[in-house]
Amino acid sequence: MILEIRLSNFFSIKDEIVLDLRAANIKSKNAKALTDNIIEYGKEELLKSVTIYGANASGKSNIIKAIRFCCMMVLNSHNHNENTTFNYKKFKFSNSENKASSFFIRFISNAIEYEYSFSLMRDKIITETLHYYPKGRITKIFTRDERLGKNKKDKYSFGSGVKRPSDVTANTSEKTLYISRASQMDREIPKEIFNYFNSKFILGYLGHNTPKIEWLFDKYKVKLLEALKIADSDIVDIKIKKIQQQGKNIKADVNNMTLSVEDVMKDHLQIRTYHKADPKISFDLFTEESEGTKKLFTIMLNIIDIVSNDKILLIDEIGESLHTDIIEYIYNLFRAGKKAQLICTTHNTRFLDLKKFRKDQIYFVNKRENASSDLYSLYDYSDFRDTMDLEKAYLQGRFDAIPFVNDSLDNLKNIING
Repeated sequence: MILEIRLSNFFSIKDEIVLDLRAANIKSKNAKALTDNIIEYGKEELLKSVTIYGANASGKSNIIKAIRFCCMMVLNSHNHNENTTFNYKKFKFSNSENKASSFFIRFISNAIEYEYSFSLMRDKIITETLHYYPKGRITKIFTRDERLGKNKKDKYSFGSGVKRPSDVTANTSEKTLYISRASQMDREIPKEIFNYFNSKFILGYLGHNTPKIEWLFDKYKVKLLEALKIADSDIVDIKIKKIQQQGKNIKADVNNMTLSVEDVMKDHLQIRTYHKADPKISFDLFTEESEGTKKLFTIMLNIIDIVSNDKILLIDEIGESLHTDIIEYIYNLFRAGKKAQLICTTHNTRFLDLKKFRKDQIYFVNKRENASSDLYSLYDYSDFRDTMDLEKAYLQGRFDAIPFVNDSLDNLKNIING
């Protein structure tokens, strides 16, 4: 489970932004009725979902992209060579190119809370830290600061959590996160962190760290068919057959670490669907089903696995190719889960409804005058009451985070006839 994520100097993000999944102390009637939106964890209450709204080009996608990049650094940096330049861009104004970018995450894995952070330039790691709370008190596992000297002993400081740390530091370059290298070298706590990012923090419906579709299908076929039935699909059966790959090397898009349905499945899986009208006649998923059906097939398989195993899903534009009722169905699946979490962006204002979502579950992204992205929660607006029409207020610009379109007839005529 995630408690908090902080980012600075990634893409359109200049100053530090905070995405907080710890539930606020809201005493309103609506909030009290939304107990299924909350995870009870000891003395903590965490949010099961957070939705980010904002205008086009405000930076919503950049927040998702930055989080994905930082997760991929944990998973892949042990493979970096001396000529590696990290695959992200800094904020382009205010001399930010000369400043470090930073990532911080608080999360819970196997009932223990961790705080992990790193900062970097585009060609090297600057700092890295890991702390945890094994007995309710913060304990250092290690800190790293590449600016403190030329020797590894000057740069690193260790608690008792990592055995034989000098063996790892000797094999950790400025291009590599210590946690990534230490996991590769079989150190227990770093392996725990690596496995969290690799198997619990899912970066998209399809991508680098999603389970194989055929594995998910074998495990969840019965649940998938039931989920499709609830979604008003007339598909009554699905059959999958592996076919020989034609030498295609499938790689995630380097910008967002995700894949299309066709990228993942078309060259090595034959998927046939059977419909209620005549269950003997089969349809090819890729060529004879709609984009919405293809997406629903993939989404439902992954969400069943995510919700069943208390994972976290990170999605940009949750509503792409999906009807609004299906999006609400996805939200409801997370509400029905125990500890699974959803972080997503959307333009769909139907979900700006305080009878369905708490104020602290709704975030906005707005572009400042200096072109940087600002992230803030509806909870920050203490004067906005639960009885007010949230969707109307948003569309009227009450929280900024919408495009201001001057599409007067005269302006449009000037475009067409000018």
